[in-house]
Amino acid sequence: MSRSTAATGPLPALLAVVSSLVLGAGGLFFGFLLLNVAALALILAGVDISPTLNIVLSLAFVQGVGCVLVALAYVRNRERVSALVNDLLGDGGPGIPFSVGFAWPNLRDGAAAVGAYLAAFVGGPMIAGTIAGLLAQSIDAETGQNSAVEIGLENPELLLLMIPASILLVGPGEELLFRGVVQGRLREVFGPVASVVLAGTVFAGLHWFALSGGDPAGNLLSLGVLLVPSYVFGASYEYTGNILVPSLAHGLYNATLFTLLYVLIVSGVM
Repeated sequence: MSRSTAATGPLPALLAVVSSLVLGAGGLFFGFLLLNVAALALILAGVDISPTLNIVLSLAFVQGVGCVLVALAYVRNRERVSALVNDLLGDGGPGIPFSVGFAWPNLRDGAAAVGAYLAAFVGGPMIAGTIAGLLAQSIDAETGQNSAVEIGLENPELLLLMIPASILLVGPGEELLFRGVVQGRLREVFGPVASVVLAGTVFAGLHWFALSGGDPAGNLLSLGVLLVPSYVFGASYEYTGNILVPSLAHGLYNATLFTLLYVLIVSGVM
């Protein structure tokens, strides 16, 4: 993990914020673009895109390819692009060396991952989710649903696929991009606390496009619930410097939500 902090100022701060937004949205957009290309190719080849195949393709190309490739491309070309931008804007010399912290987890990392998972789950769906629900009722706001939840309600068996995929693809792919790269980029200018908050806000905010239904006020409350686990995952990366820690915590968090949703559906509660 890059621990260097660049000189502060309006221009470096603006560049950091803009680049973090471009990187975060760019990884997801690139993945969706690849997904559409792959789906079109399959359709032209006469393959029926079933809900199961659609989920597999989405996970493979958005989290498994799009997020990962954009993150790796940034790490590889960061100094070259930074030097070019600095030359054009007259903002100093070459870019600061950038890296994403990676190491096989030790006991401390494992404890941090478990702690982050528990904090995210308790603080997010249980506490923040309850508060958001009460606020939505008080202002008569309608909250939207994540598209993955809607698919799960219609095809509960797909949730069984989402459980391992959360650990193997969603957690690692999204954390590499949003914590490893976006948070790392912001940290160069804003320092640890602000970078966790900003990167977490970007991550939660981009989930707006995954919500269907609901009104603006209700959807903002839904995104507010996501801020809690997002900040927790960012803090766990800042604490350990190991991207595998938030990846595991994030994967287990999503897997738990999908497991609970599956149990509620098959038991007839939902």
